[in-house]
Amino acid sequence: MTFETFKKLIPKIKKMSVPGESSHFIMAPELRMKELNNFNIEERNPRKAAVMMLFYPKETETYIALILRPKYEGVHSGQIALPGGKVEPFDLNYTETALRETEEEIGIPRNDVDVLKALTKVYIPPSNFWVFPFIGVVEQRPNFILQKEEVADVIEVKLTDLLNDDNVTSQILTTSYAKNIEVPSFTLNNYVVWGATAMMLSELKVFLNTTIVQ
Repeated sequence: MTFETFKKLIPKIKKMSVPGESSHFIMAPELRMKELNNFNIEERNPRKAAVMMLFYPKETETYIALILRPKYEGVHSGQIALPGGKVEPFDLNYTETALRETEEEIGIPRNDVDVLKALTKVYIPPSNFWVFPFIGVVEQRPNFILQKEEVADVIEVKLTDLLNDDNVTSQILTTSYAKNIEVPSFTLNNYVVWGATAMMLSELKVFLNTTIVQ
């Protein structure tokens, strides 16, 4: 999809309702669904975080920025994610968190980002976070400046690849809560994207496909 075509969708993106939690289930491991039925999320007093689904032009095409987390001693080591992070007390709202973290992690000035829409929050059991995703857009390909402690690399994914059903598959993975389980995933730029990031991208995909045909 060209960036000019994407920009023509922006008025619809701002107006249309989001698909909601049901679109997450498309990319949710079965074991996760069973686990979530065994407890009340709010009783766990989850922490809050926000992430940005950042769209931008590259050689006339529309791209979205994902990040590769460094390897470390933690539940999200080496995983593919969206730029973002936890809410701080000084953040005015979740939008401000997503903008601040995107600037800190990959160097995009917050004033350059036009935030179009909030999508549906996703709960991450291993780290006990509610994550609030936002769709944002910048007019030029960013000059990515990585926060090396948090980001090993930026993965520039063509929007048409995200929307392509051929890039949806499943993998046998060992997660923080189970070994050798089958999980739905996206294969993007030869990376396997699964878990909460895949669930958020699933809602984005459903939402954009709906927007395109309206």
